[in-house]
Amino acid sequence: MDPGQREDQQFGTFITGSPTATQDEKTMGMLAHLGTIAGLVVGAGFLGWAVPLFLMLTKGKESSFVRAHAVESLNFQITVAIAMTVSALLVCALGLGFITGAITFLASVVFSVMAGLKANDGELYRYPVNIRMVK
Repeated sequence: MDPGQREDQQFGTFITGSPTATQDEKTMGMLAHLGTIAGLVVGAGFLGWAVPLFLMLTKGKESSFVRAHAVESLNFQITVAIAMTVSALLVCALGLGFITGAITFLASVVFSVMAGLKANDGELYRYPVNIRMVK
């Protein structure tokens, strides 16, 4: 099987055992993405990973749909945290970090909203820029 095809497939079963996600699963998938925005605002750009990690550890055991969205969101937030750390270092070194930090924050919010809308439609979403550390 082609790896690209494998990533697009749903693994395991949903709570109901049906091939489509329930409304609760769609909501939890959406929350995995949109909850990161609150974490970014509250944590000054560094706590976006908290909501998807919590959902992955709790609801991810019950639903492969929620787990897939939580893992994708968690990986993206790890990528964002790395980019924000680099931006913070660039602020100290060159003053350029204000621009890169603002771009990173804005991109994180836009991509998270797009992913949340896809999750609410019952679709999987892959972030365009993502370091996939969590499987």
